[in-house]
Amino acid sequence: MKDLKTQIKEAVAAIRKVSDLAPQVGIILGTGLGAVAEDIKKSAEIPYSDIPNFPVSTVKGHAGNLILGTLSGKPVVAMEGRFHRYEGYTLQEITLPVRVMKALGAKSLVVSNACGCLNPRWNKGDLIIIEDHINLMGDNPLIGPNDDTLGPRYPDMIEPYSLEYVAMAEDIAQKEGIRAHRGVYAAMTGPCLETRAEYRMLQIIGADAIGMSTVPEVIVAVHAGLKTFGVGILTDVCLPDALQPVDISEIIATATEAEPHLSKLIEKLVEKM
Repeated sequence: MKDLKTQIKEAVAAIRKVSDLAPQVGIILGTGLGAVAEDIKKSAEIPYSDIPNFPVSTVKGHAGNLILGTLSGKPVVAMEGRFHRYEGYTLQEITLPVRVMKALGAKSLVVSNACGCLNPRWNKGDLIIIEDHINLMGDNPLIGPNDDTLGPRYPDMIEPYSLEYVAMAEDIAQKEGIRAHRGVYAAMTGPCLETRAEYRMLQIIGADAIGMSTVPEVIVAVHAGLKTFGVGILTDVCLPDALQPVDISEIIATATEAEPHLSKLIEKLVEKM
């Protein structure tokens, strides 16, 4: 198996054949959240299948393209769709694009997702500005030999999500009339949704939202020294005593309906970065 630096080098070389843009910000767009990509003034759009060592998205709502261009006047590289552990990929494979974004020149990372709401005071369609996370995936993308040139053996997770970016996003949301809440995001592997007992457990340990992504990418972003911001759309209500069957098409519809708010928040934040 190729070592990590070789995988990064090969991916970057393929991208550089198409575009020499040096991004300042990397963006990962989650389930049903591809509209931000439409606002990017594109210099290149590359299918994941054309990038060496990249996985391929297999989930509905993930287009599977890497986009380079400008957003809000800033050079960016954006993933139009991400990868998940439940697709059969390792966390190292899932997070390789974050390494590639860093190697292309990114200094900051914006991660978005669609997630379930565990906080009874919040509503479906609201945004969660992630201030911290709980890793319940039973794995970590940094397990294995560490390359000190890519990041430290023991990265400090005291502030995985930049509190400066959190405060900036809260200010933007207030000015734009966007319903957004600061909170804690928990990640589990999926693909099955959680049981009532699991939702109760998540509430007890302090989670405000639950999803199947984001945490691996943020761990690697911290390891790589990227200043990171995370935001999610609350697409379904996960209150254990009022639980209803979930329709994935309804989750995607809720994400699509709330996406203009998320897009506005991300674009105005990128402008200030």
